[in-house]
Amino acid sequence: MKFNEDFASVHAYLCADGYVVRNPPTQKTIYYRAGLRNTNIVLLRDFQGKFKRVFGLKPWLVEGQRCEKGSKEIYSLLTEKFGSFYSWYWSMPKMSLINQRAWLRSYFDCEGWVTCKTHQNRHIGADCVNKIGITQVKDSLELLGIYSKLTYLEKRKIYRLYIYGKHNLIMFDKKIGFLHPSKKDKLNAAIRDFVDYEWVFPNNEGELTNFVKETFNTRGKIKRDNGILRLISNKEINLIRLQKVLKKQLHIESKVNKRTNGIGTSYFELNVNKKDDVKMLVENEFINDSEKEKWLKLKK
Repeated sequence: MKFNEDFASVHAYLCADGYVVRNPPTQKTIYYRAGLRNTNIVLLRDFQGKFKRVFGLKPWLVEGQRCEKGSKEIYSLLTEKFGSFYSWYWSMPKMSLINQRAWLRSYFDCEGWVTCKTHQNRHIGADCVNKIGITQVKDSLELLGIYSKLTYLEKRKIYRLYIYGKHNLIMFDKKIGFLHPSKKDKLNAAIRDFVDYEWVFPNNEGELTNFVKETFNTRGKIKRDNGILRLISNKEINLIRLQKVLKKQLHIESKVNKRTNGIGTSYFELNVNKKDDVKMLVENEFINDSEKEKWLKLKK
């Protein structure tokens, strides 16, 4: 039986959200099962079709639950060739780069997630209890030119893999991608969010004031713990220019600082710290209603 892209994908599904099991020998009724547990119908149908093409048998499917086939022959073939598929013990087979791409797609379709917090935190992540397996995933990504970071979460006793940075997300989308519809959409959004926009400040003073007001309305956030008004950009020059306008036109002091989030991505933050300055901006409608509500609660 040829280990092709379909087989690689089925193998990854079984390692991620799947199972290859038999009942305990002490039980009278004997069964052997291989299947995928997942709520997403796109992934379940993909598994069903590829499983049939690989093994010649069509597994039954329950929407929103699982896709499974009972077969001693398939159980024996899989376990004898690949060993265990349990979460702690699975491993990636040796395979071509083409097959690795198919394997990684199915693995991340099941285990991966995409975060897109605009201009701050855009990454693909995956959690795994299996150090050997997730390290193989990291190494396979690197062979495709996709670099990632692997950390151990002590409290949860689990390994977490991060893929971040514009280049790596684009390479992931190009060479692996997602079949899972919502993850695919989130990845596209994350990549679009990397577009670098340098703000265009109007020359006319009246237009400039309106520009500053609109900028704070769409980007300004009140910190819940101390009432500081902050605004974030991926370009320092945007905030430095804004800082100068605040000082010249509104006589408001502010600070611009460089920040780094938990996965190493840098961004810039402008803070208006003085309570009277924040009050002036709030009362003159420089921030939107939801942020104003936070400020009013802090005043109580």
